[in-house]
Amino acid sequence: MNKSKQLEFQCQTDLFIDICALETLREAFKSVKRNKGAPGIDGITIERYEEDLESNLNQLKTEVMSWTYKPTPVRRVEIPKPGGKGVRLLGVPIIKDRVLHMAIKMVLEPILDPTFSENSFGFRPERNQQQAVQQAQRIVQSGKEYVVDIDLSKFFDRINHDRLIYRLKGHINDSRVLRLIGMILRGGIMIDGVKMPSEEGSVQGSPLSPLLSNVVLDELDKELEKRHLEFCRFADDCNIFARSQRGAERIMESIKKFIEKKLKLKVNEEKSKTRKSNEVKFLGMTIIEGTIAIAKASYDKAMEKVKNLIPRGTHLTIEKTMKEINTWYQGWASYFKMTQYPAQLKGIEGHIRRRLRARFVCQQKKKRNLLALLLKRGIKKKSAAKTVYSNRGTWNLSHTPALDRAFTVEWFVEQAGQKIISNAQMKHWFGIEKWVKLT
Repeated sequence: MNKSKQLEFQCQTDLFIDICALETLREAFKSVKRNKGAPGIDGITIERYEEDLESNLNQLKTEVMSWTYKPTPVRRVEIPKPGGKGVRLLGVPIIKDRVLHMAIKMVLEPILDPTFSENSFGFRPERNQQQAVQQAQRIVQSGKEYVVDIDLSKFFDRINHDRLIYRLKGHINDSRVLRLIGMILRGGIMIDGVKMPSEEGSVQGSPLSPLLSNVVLDELDKELEKRHLEFCRFADDCNIFARSQRGAERIMESIKKFIEKKLKLKVNEEKSKTRKSNEVKFLGMTIIEGTIAIAKASYDKAMEKVKNLIPRGTHLTIEKTMKEINTWYQGWASYFKMTQYPAQLKGIEGHIRRRLRARFVCQQKKKRNLLALLLKRGIKKKSAAKTVYSNRGTWNLSHTPALDRAFTVEWFVEQAGQKIISNAQMKHWFGIEKWVKLT
């Protein structure tokens, strides 16, 4: 063991005691509360657990330190995957277990995270998706535009427990912590009232699982670095870059063998491909000629979301509809603003406005009512009448000059600023700011 590893181990005095400390458990509960989440199989909510918090935390501490603690099986939840392609299996631990998982994460993360690769960006402090996409961009700009796009099949469900504990032993010298993690991994799953053993995998839904997943996949990172390959990884989404299609194919073949034989994981043959960067979706983005763009699948999904949030016929008021679309768009745009093609954002914003204008048309049951609305909005009578009595359908009417002038971008900003959100925010979200289109 080298000197740095010896010093690391010497600093790990009583990690188990640190995890069980009431101060740690209190901080862990605060994090669990911030993350919200549904109750586990016991039905106890975060609010109910908090009603007698000190007593509950003291009991948890006593159980863990006396080794009378037993993990409760997690509640299985199935989340449909986009496009109807199967389901994602999540697990919901009870609040007590969630607090313990968070406490373990809080104590171990400062020890484990510094050992992880600089090319890993997922579930790590001060690292995010944008940094991962920017690294992918830098690599492509360097001339490596062919991507080995690896998809791990049911990664969290197939984590090998023995191999994970073995990897942890290389960094954690407190055997009690390793024993506790082993108990959690084997805690079981409740399906239709029947407890099923968990002989492999780590629960998606546990605060501890993201950290453990990085421990598992750091072995892949180190192997790629040893081979001097350029890559970026976010959780189980890993892209490796090459200068040619042939080189990418060679990398795919050898890395696939390493993943399946050494890590005991499974590569999804259908989704794992070698292709040029402009054909690869990475964290919702794609790299086109060295620039970052919103991937087509992500863009199409956003357009469909707008359609669902602003249906033509609905009982919701226009104010309620605008509030819902603004709430969604705020979150969506805050992530996808990393695109270097501003026209993509303007396209979504324009689609939002057009669907809202279509709503105004639909609300007028008769043509004379629509005519009166346009006149009220300052449209000249001749232009308004020509538009209303043109026999166009609702969708065509929503993008006529008369409707555009009646309900301008500035009008939407004014309405949103008065009733929903700040004017400054709305200026960004609905495209009032000047955008410079990339050439």
